[in-house]
Amino acid sequence: MTTAMKMVLASVAACLALGAMAETPVISDVTVRQRWPWSKLVDIDYVLSGAAQDMDIAVSAFNGANPLTLTETSLTGDLYGVSDGAHRIVWDPTVTAYTNVGVLGQFRVALTPTPAPLYMIVDLTKDAGADGQIEYVYESDLTNGLWGAWVRNPITNALGEAIVESVIWTGVATNDIYKTDKLVLRRVPAGGVSWQMGSPSTEPGHNTHETQRDVTLPSDFYIGVFEVTQEQYAKFAIANPYFNNTSYAPTRPIEQVGYCEIRGLTADASYPDAPATTSFLGKLRTLTGVDFDFPGEAQWEFACRAGAYGVVWNDGDAITNATADANLSELGRYGYNGGKVPVGDGTYTNAVRTVSTEYGTAAVGSYKPNSLGLYDMHGNVWEWCLDWYQPCSYTNADTAAVISTQQAGYEVRVMKGGGYSGPAKETRSASWTYFGPMVAPNIGGFRVAAPAKKVR
Repeated sequence: MTTAMKMVLASVAACLALGAMAETPVISDVTVRQRWPWSKLVDIDYVLSGAAQDMDIAVSAFNGANPLTLTETSLTGDLYGVSDGAHRIVWDPTVTAYTNVGVLGQFRVALTPTPAPLYMIVDLTKDAGADGQIEYVYESDLTNGLWGAWVRNPITNALGEAIVESVIWTGVATNDIYKTDKLVLRRVPAGGVSWQMGSPSTEPGHNTHETQRDVTLPSDFYIGVFEVTQEQYAKFAIANPYFNNTSYAPTRPIEQVGYCEIRGLTADASYPDAPATTSFLGKLRTLTGVDFDFPGEAQWEFACRAGAYGVVWNDGDAITNATADANLSELGRYGYNGGKVPVGDGTYTNAVRTVSTEYGTAAVGSYKPNSLGLYDMHGNVWEWCLDWYQPCSYTNADTAAVISTQQAGYEVRVMKGGGYSGPAKETRSASWTYFGPMVAPNIGGFRVAAPAKKVR
């Protein structure tokens, strides 16, 4: 990395800067205080300044000269995707090996800022822990041409202003290795961002589940650049028996898979129960050490919109027709740009996917990405989310986290994004449907998400 860093050491009594003066970003004003006697929690306060982009904060701890092992689960607070300003990290010693060792009389920490990566790449062909099995792509890597084609601020408003200041990797869509042997995820800068989820009542297709409400997501997360493909799914589970043209199946999204099937459950269980180790998600977790899962509904919609709030499509365009929409045709596969077969007189029939690549689902990455570089958020296949469906209007508290409480009479899970055979209104950013978790809908697939934590 070319960005110079500055490490700051702090103890309960004082802050002490070590080493030569460094360029930005800088961490200063570090204080460490335990909430004793009412709590064993330790507050680590600091100030970050001079960060040109969001930073991750690495925490090293010592008792005198002896290093301490702080497990990731023992640390919460402002660790990932941090911008300039005052911040706090909280250490819980009760979930570490130091709970019963007495007093750490010379406890101190070192805080090191590092640029937040834009992408995480998992090589599905390598064993756990193998060299290069997990890679990270940084903005400087892209802009220096190390990963091929890229663009800056791909989506702008009518004034030519960027909806989201971003650099996206477009070369990922032109190399099939990232759709078969490797899994690519984009980091979504969501932590603490307030935004409006849902759609106005005047939007075609709007229903009460989409009532607009203010949402603040608690932290950044990763989400798949593409929907999980047939080939990626087959590396951990079985090939999809419903897509039987093997000559072009590998880069098409997996479909006709159920919520419980993907998680390896014979009956539904409330999130956050872990997926079975024998399932696609379970095997992916074992391979990587990353807590992969479906995104929550609020996470999914935030990632889909990528700054395009209050409008229908994630490139900022308005909907022109609830059935066949010209603006949508650039963004994803749906019923009227290849999802169905025209049979004359303006009518269509369901596609026969064994005949050619022209109809049915499209290879992932075939259409224009949004401002975060995510593909096929509109159309192709409906995508599972973690949330139980709730029939009432959501509150801000409901949408800030995954809805994990099942309501009697509504034993169904939310899906987002629309499918290849439906009308335009079903693929809107706010649109949704639901299915029972044991059902494998013939237009249903998924993409994976993970917490914004760097591993290995």
